[in-house]
Amino acid sequence: MGETARILIVDDDKNIRKVLTTILEDEGYVVESVGTAKKAVERTRKKFYNLALIDVRLPDMEGIELLTKVKDTTPKMRKIIITGYPTLQNAVEAVNRGADAYIIKPFDMEKILKTIREELRNQQDEKKYSQEKVAGFIETRIMELEVEGELAHKSKP
Repeated sequence: MGETARILIVDDDKNIRKVLTTILEDEGYVVESVGTAKKAVERTRKKFYNLALIDVRLPDMEGIELLTKVKDTTPKMRKIIITGYPTLQNAVEAVNRGADAYIIKPFDMEKILKTIREELRNQQDEKKYSQEKVAGFIETRIMELEVEGELAHKSKP
């Protein structure tokens, strides 16, 4: 990835935020962290983040509900749910509401780093695909306009 990825950590546990921030910054990411869903929504309205690590249990809102709120502010941001309370129900609901991955506490840092790299790569692939689609549309539209111009020119006496 050409630019440094920006990551937002949303977890009410200050120690988890500190540890994740330190490790991710050591990996070269730009990291910010917040302890509530409300603060996460405020941050995503003001700044772009490539990826968010979101705890399921937050003091002011369930992390799964936060998934849909940040989708409104940053639609292309990759979202990884982290939880110490894994259930099949919340895993399914997280995926249905837009989580790109689901990680269980206590953390295996190698797994987290691998998942983050994969999600950032997926984001880049989607961006490239979107740019290719736009370029293809523009090229096709130019050809259509050229043909329309030629037909209009031929139809004039």
